[in-house]
Amino acid sequence: MKVGIIRCMQTEDFCPGSADFKAIREKTGAFEGVEEEIEIVGFINCGGCPGKKAVLRAKELVRRGADTIVFASCIQKGTPIGYPCPFAKRMKEIVAAAVGDEMKLIDYTH
Repeated sequence: MKVGIIRCMQTEDFCPGSADFKAIREKTGAFEGVEEEIEIVGFINCGGCPGKKAVLRAKELVRRGADTIVFASCIQKGTPIGYPCPFAKRMKEIVAAAVGDEMKLIDYTH
């Protein structure tokens, strides 16, 4: 599995992504049960509200080899700032439409 992770731009000052990388390394959270090796192709933010740049960034992650786009937990769960992205659902919809049905999307990391 080759993952490209999209994170919330608002959390960058608070979170270096350590919990995301740990979940991948230890195969916990959204990666529990993944048998194959997991490679991180890229780790990038959404571009800021309302997340429109996530489409271009997801396409670039795919271009660089990602077969799975993962939305970091900060987007759906609001960790660590306690505020989930109000655009998360729409962002996922437009990313899914842009990268195609064959691309796997995961809603969170840990």
